[in-house]
Amino acid sequence: MDDGDARMKARVTVMLKDGVLDPQGEAIRHALGTLGFQGVAGVRQGKVIELDLDEGASEDKVAEMCERLLANTVIESYRVEMV
Repeated sequence: MDDGDARMKARVTVMLKDGVLDPQGEAIRHALGTLGFQGVAGVRQGKVIELDLDEGASEDKVAEMCERLLANTVIESYRVEMV
């Protein structure tokens, strides 16, 4: 990559949809209580994916990546942020 090459970043946040059982989130909630952190009623666990993209990449293209690979859209939702 040249120093002259322009790059963009996209941040994709993938979370389980509301109503989908989140056993990892429940395990985290339980562990927090065990460690003395009271008052945590629920935890949803997800993932963040950062993409380095060529200049000109669009949010629509990243959304297509999510639909085809990055998220299981049956049980997960995603949010794309171009940064």
